[in-house]
Parts: sequence; C-alpha cells; structure tokens
Amino acid sequence: MTRSQLRQTSISGPSVGGAIAACISALLLAVLSLPAHGQSFQVLHSFTDGLDGSEPWATVIVDQRGNLYGTTLYGGANNLGTVFKLTHQGAGWVFNPLYSFTSSDGVFPEAPLTIGPDGTLFGTTIYGGAGDAGTVYNVRPPSNPCRTTICLWNETVLHSFTGSPDGGQPGYGPLVFDQAGNGYGTTISGGINNGGVVYRLSRSQGAWTESVVYTLTVPVTGIEPYSGLVFDRAGNLYATASTAGGLGTGTVYELTNSEMGWAGQTLYAFPVRDPGAGAAPYGGVVRDAAGNLYGTTTSGGANGQGTIYELTYSGGSWSENVLFNFSGVDIGPKNSLAMDASGNLYGTNFQGGGYQHGNVFRLSFSNGQWVYTDLHDFTGGEDGELPEGGVAIDANGNLYGTTSSGGTINGNCTLGCGVVWEITP
Repeated sequence: MTRSQLRQTSISGPSVGGAIAACISALLLAVLSLPAHGQSFQVLHSFTDGLDGSEPWATVIVDQRGNLYGTTLYGGANNLGTVFKLTHQGAGWVFNPLYSFTSSDGVFPEAPLTIGPDGTLFGTTIYGGAGDAGTVYNVRPPSNPCRTTICLWNETVLHSFTGSPDGGQPGYGPLVFDQAGNGYGTTISGGINNGGVVYRLSRSQGAWTESVVYTLTVPVTGIEPYSGLVFDRAGNLYATASTAGGLGTGTVYELTNSEMGWAGQTLYAFPVRDPGAGAAPYGGVVRDAAGNLYGTTTSGGANGQGTIYELTYSGGSWSENVLFNFSGVDIGPKNSLAMDASGNLYGTNFQGGGYQHGNVFRLSFSNGQWVYTDLHDFTGGEDGELPEGGVAIDANGNLYGTTSSGGTINGNCTLGCGVVWEITP
C-alpha cells in the first residue's frame, strides 16, 4: 500500500464514504470563539526521514519524568516506521530513535504508545506481522546500559493479527490496561463478521496470549472501531464505532463484564436523519469525574464538518449535547480529545485554522457556556502542518503533539517530514 493510499484510507475510511448532507440544527449550548493569550509554541524536533523517522501520525505520550515517546509512520532504517523518545534536559530536548520496524514485526504504527504496568512501551501497527494484518508490540530498554549516543531498544511482537477470528488492522486507539495487567484494544476489521473486534492480551509465565472478548456487529454496537477504549471505575469499557448501518452514522458503545463474559450495548447512535447531531465518530471518548462522555465526529453537525459532543446519562438513557460545530475543515477531528484536571478539552484539526494547515484548540466551560479557543494555527512552514494525532498533557499543563508534515525542508521530504511541538501556558 502506497503512502497516498494509506493516507486516503486513514483520512476518509470506509465509514465516511458517501456525502452526508449538512443540516442546520439548533445549538444546544452556546459556544464562543476566543483567541489564545499567553500561549508559547515551539518545535521540539523536526523529522528528517532518516533514523529518526518521518510523518508522525500518532500523538506523543508523557511519562512521569516528563519524557515524550512517540512513533512515525515512515522513515527509520527500513522506511517502515519508528519509535522515538524526547528527553527534557535543561532548557532543551534531546531526541533519541529507539526502534525501526522491519515488516515482520509490524508496518506503519498509527496508534499512540501506552506505558504498560511494567513501565515499558506497548503499541500497535496497522499492517505487517506474520499475517500482514497488524501487530501488538512491546519496546523496552536493553538489559545492559548503553555506552553509545544512540541507544536502540529491543522490540518483541506480542501478537500478529490474521484477520479472522482474531481481528485485523488495529487503528488509532492505544492499548489500555486493567488492574490485573491485561491489555485491551480494538481492530478496525477482522473477526468472524469482519467488522472489528475488542481483544485482550493476557500474560502468563512470561508469554502474552491474545483472545477476542467481543466481536462487533451492526445491530448491537456498530462496526469498524477506529478508536481505542476507556475504562470506568467499575471496569466497564467505552468506545466508538465509525459505522452503524441502519442504527445511524456511528455509535458510542459500552462493554460490561460478568461471569457470562463481555456484553455490548449501544449507548448512543448518531442518527441518520439528523446529521446536525454529528456523524462518523473516528476518535474515541474521554470520561469526566461525573461519568459524562466527550468525543468528536468527523462529519455532520450544523456545518457538516464535524462536532465536539457530550453524552450524559439521565433517566435510564444517554442523550447528546453538541458542544461545538467545526467549520472550514473539510473533515472534522478523527482523534480522541484530551482532558485536563479542570475538565478542559483539547484536540487538533487536520485542516482548518487561519492558514488551512490545521490547528490546536481548547474547549472549556465557563459561566454556563462552552468556550472554544484556538491555541495555534499551523502555517505549513517550520512549525508543521496537518496534525493527524491529538494532544498530550503533562503534569504542568504543557501540551504536546505532532504534525504529519511540515517542519524543516530537506531532500527526502519536500513539504517537511513532520514535527513534535509543545505549547506552554
């Protein structure tokens, strides 16, 4: 699959096929748009398509020490993607490539990494592996201390997907771990119905075993889950499906566990006849302290270009509030939102912004209204352009992310190979 084909698959996807007519609907909540003040933006690394990689699609993650970890879709020793680390030293950052993919262990890591219970890195690739249907992998430091400037880590394939029945093509969602140390994730396709699965990775005697805990179907949950999962305190899982057939134009669903196994149900189906409510949720959901769910849609809404929505539970059912309607973006966010300790929501747009090269935004609740703030408009120059991934937040409230292109121009990337950026309050 070529870069252009993969980009088209990732941006549009099978569930967005067909135009969804824009429908003007009454706003449920007032939304204001304000410029950002006091924000400081800087590029931490500009990729070169060398050993450092190129085109980071996933956002970075932050560890307890403030180090950043991420992946690139291309570049590295084999041009099949990389894993990297950025370490904060003094007033600057030091970039270290950690691993280059080889095809047998995975191709094209789209999803963000996860720091597992043992402190090492877990991730997925959308292709490659023994079945060329993607992999789940683990990356960890070498057992002996590095004595060279570049310190490469060791990678282990935990599972190679085959398509059926174990699932295929894990998408944008990172792994999540339960209290017992099991990892959970989703695949876009595969399973016995070829609509995707929710899988579990369990470790026993040093080996990891994959099992399908739930196979998605149109009547119950919707299918093609591009996003990952989130747990609540009771151990229930929440996620989105980008396609729902006759149910609607995508769903938010819940999985609950019992002695009989995992059971699924749709909490909310984005209605076919009301695209003003949003459509095609590619990003997942985040939960606040009260149990409300927040997410984005790539289309629908008052302008037909995506929404930010809230789901609240009352009287035995879930209802949707559209918090913000995007405009000037062609297609809305397909990544999950990030939430800070104050309940503010952060995300990126692949396009849009003042220069139509994408932007970083915040949505905050103030004086009874949701306020949209544009934090940075990418110019397509050295600051990057076209952010595929979302936003990561550190303990000090600093924001981090990536752009898939832009940055310093070099011979390998005529439009730039992408950047890692930081926004400080």
